[in-house]
Amino acid sequence: MTDFPELRLLPGRERSLLRHHPWVFSGAAAAEPHGAAPGDVVRVVSSKGDFLAWGFWSPASQLRVRALSFVEDAVPDVAFVRARIAAARDARLALPGFAGRDAYRVVHGESDGLPGLVVDKFGPVLSIQLNAAGYERMRGEIAAALLELFPGAAAVYERSDAKARARE
Repeated sequence: MTDFPELRLLPGRERSLLRHHPWVFSGAAAAEPHGAAPGDVVRVVSSKGDFLAWGFWSPASQLRVRALSFVEDAVPDVAFVRARIAAARDARLALPGFAGRDAYRVVHGESDGLPGLVVDKFGPVLSIQLNAAGYERMRGEIAAALLELFPGAAAVYERSDAKARARE
């Protein structure tokens, strides 16, 4: 496994991650991860060095890390994000009475294990909102995955204009 910057938490600040809550606030970090740039995947560890999560680093936000994976062998990359998008789509399509719907939220961030990512479907158009810098790096691959996962889609429109996005 390639080396990743590591974010060590202060003692007692791992409780929410142990319950799979995906946010790490600025006050939980013992120190900034060495060499991490905005959007980098960081390895989050407890004060004792035990693995807790993988997530996107955001040094200018109060949400320093948005955790995507709580499994040490599941480092978030493009294939990981694509699989989560597909799982979110499949979960919606499996809902009773959902067949034939043409407008719905495909990905709802934290609820689908992709904190900071929102995908909506409006007929043949997919709209994405990238609210974490890590997704910014995957923009093209996310759009390509959406076009593959929704064969009738005509376009992917990006709407990443939330005020909080500027800090990412």
